[in-house]
Amino acid sequence: MKAIGRKDITGVVLAGGRGRRLGGEDKGLIEIGGRPLAAWVVERLRPQTAAVLINANRNAVRYASLGCEVIPDAVGDYWGPLAGMASALGRIETPYLVTVPCDAPRIPTDLVARMSAALLAESAEIAVAHDGEQAQHTIALVPACLYDDLMAYLEDGGRRVETWLKRYRLARVRFDDRPGAFVNMNTPEDRQRLEALLGAEENR
Repeated sequence: MKAIGRKDITGVVLAGGRGRRLGGEDKGLIEIGGRPLAAWVVERLRPQTAAVLINANRNAVRYASLGCEVIPDAVGDYWGPLAGMASALGRIETPYLVTVPCDAPRIPTDLVARMSAALLAESAEIAVAHDGEQAQHTIALVPACLYDDLMAYLEDGGRRVETWLKRYRLARVRFDDRPGAFVNMNTPEDRQRLEALLGAEENR
């Protein structure tokens, strides 16, 4: 199998959720360090991919201001991150898609390169990031050819990301050397922690 380069991969920032645990706020637009969370993710992802999409089901104009094409879920009514993945897989023209949630602003700058290398080295079908303690199932490198299978899974009632991923040979890509790289935000306390982490990085 030939090497996978940046030109072979489109990124998608998953921002299509309801934000229930944050009182219904649109998580990707919550400001941390003076910028929307999704902006931090786009900034990290853009140099690693051929293009970046944002999957969002509301506030499309605000997301578009981040300089990316915005795509809503093409299936279901808030069916979760897999619906966002499927919507992006159905849109991309590259052989691969890398998915990142909108509340993971500290993803490594070599995330895509390491996941691509692991996919090939392990003859895997999908690569998933692992923080050393647990897999980060919504941070995945997925081939575009799996679009039809994912759509069928969703239409059959499947919603769990982990369950769908386990249908395939997985490369679990360890990022133990990047502590805090996948810190995300689901509570007000998480928000304060991210503010501190990103503020420290900006001041270096």
